[in-house]
Amino acid sequence: MKFWHKILKFRESQDEPKPFLDHLEDLRRMLIKMVAVLLTMVLLCFAFRTQLASVLQRPLVMIDPVRAANLQSLGVADSMTVSFQMSFYAGLVLSFPLLILFLGQFILPALTSREKRFLFPAGTFCTLLFLAGAAFAYFVVLPDTLAFFFRDARSMNWQPTWTVREYYTFVTQFIIAFGLAFELPLAVLLIVKLGWVNVAFLKKTRAFALIIILVLAAIIAPTPDLFTFFLMATPMYALYELCIWIAAFIERNPVKR
Repeated sequence: MKFWHKILKFRESQDEPKPFLDHLEDLRRMLIKMVAVLLTMVLLCFAFRTQLASVLQRPLVMIDPVRAANLQSLGVADSMTVSFQMSFYAGLVLSFPLLILFLGQFILPALTSREKRFLFPAGTFCTLLFLAGAAFAYFVVLPDTLAFFFRDARSMNWQPTWTVREYYTFVTQFIIAFGLAFELPLAVLLIVKLGWVNVAFLKKTRAFALIIILVLAAIIAPTPDLFTFFLMATPMYALYELCIWIAAFIERNPVKR
C-alpha cells in the first residue's frame, strides 16, 4: 500500500489532496476508456482486414508481384489469426492519440490550467512523431529491407518461400518499432524542458548517447540482422542531433511567463 501511495503522490495538488481510493478509481476509469477505444479501433480495422492486408503487402508487390501473390498459408486458422494480429496493430496506431490523451489526463491532474494547455500539443507532437516513424519504415526502409532479404536468400541458392504469418508479423512489428524509435526527440526535449539536462550536456555525452541508441535499436529491431539494425539506429541518432538543435533553440528563446 505504501508503494502505491508513493507512485500516486505526484498526482496530487498541494491544495487539493485526494484519497488513495480516488486515485484507484481514476486509474480504473482510464483503463476502461483505453480498452474501449482500442477495442473499437481493432474491430473497425478487422472489418477492413482485406484492404489492410493489401496495404501491408504492397512493399512486397513492389519487389516481386509473383512472390507477393504466392505467400504460403500453412495454418488452418491463419486467415483469422493474422487478421486479428494486423487489426490489433492498426487499431493501436489509430487509437494512439486518444490513448496518450487519457494517460496524460490521469498522470497530470495536478497541473495548472496554463500547463494543461500543453497536453494537447504534446500529444499531437507525440502522435506525429510515431506516424512519421511508421511512414518512414513503410515507404523508405521496408521495401529495401525486404529486397535485401530476398536477394540474400537467392545468393545462398535458396528459394525464398515466405508464409503469410511470418510476413505480416515481420511487417507489422517493423513498422511499430520504427514508430516507437521516432519518439526519441520527445523524450529528449522533455528532459531538457524539465531542466534535467542542457544543450552542453547533450553535446558532451554524444558518445554515450550513441551507445544507448545502438542498444535500443538492438532491442526494438524486429530482426537481429545488422542491416535492419543500422537502418534503425541511423535515423535515431540523426533525430538525437536534431534534438540538440531544437534544445539550443529553446534555450536561446525561453518562453516568457
